[in-house]
Amino acid sequence: MINLEKEIGYEFKDKSLLNLALTHSSYANETGDQSNCNERLEFLGDSVLSVIVSDYIYKRFDTPEGELTKLRASLVCEEALFDFAKEINLGDYIKLGKGEYNNGGNKRPSILSDAFEALLAAMYLDGGIEPVRKLVLRFVKEDLVDTNKISFIDYKTQLQEIIQKNPEEKIEYVLVDEQGPDHNKVFTVSIELNSQSIATGTGKSKKAAAQAAAHEALKLMGL
Repeated sequence: MINLEKEIGYEFKDKSLLNLALTHSSYANETGDQSNCNERLEFLGDSVLSVIVSDYIYKRFDTPEGELTKLRASLVCEEALFDFAKEINLGDYIKLGKGEYNNGGNKRPSILSDAFEALLAAMYLDGGIEPVRKLVLRFVKEDLVDTNKISFIDYKTQLQEIIQKNPEEKIEYVLVDEQGPDHNKVFTVSIELNSQSIATGTGKSKKAAAQAAAHEALKLMGL
């Protein structure tokens, strides 16, 4: 617990809130107290996260509501929260039932992203919104480092919508390279269509690299 508090840069006054945020329903079910899990905190954390991200991008980007909505969605989606959770090694601290743990639950994107939202809610209840804002913007600013443009286009969503028209097709984003020091890394992501690489992209974050790869794929398709 102490190590996690160091990772997030916040020390809880009420440790029971932190403990609750880290308690998955599978663990609560095994211990016979199904109400003692992080699902209610997850609900609150989702709203707190949305307010913080909405406020930040509203003030930074002078763009129409539709584009702000797309940008916010890309910053608070499961994939993004999973990356944030991994950066603070959240999976090392989540309390899971034996079956869930044995099935790799502490590495599952849905469990980690939900726990990250629960953690934000616990911080909010314990110390108000400012500690949460500090933590969230630490990650959001990294994700936006390559988005210094007035208009944000979610190329991944555009590509997915095209691929979904052909149910037999399957795309996957694969991290193929990672270079540079921790404070200035450059990532390269490849898009594989039915296990064949069709485009690559680079960026200061894995998310930015994936967007660049999707952009390249769309260009190759003439779109």
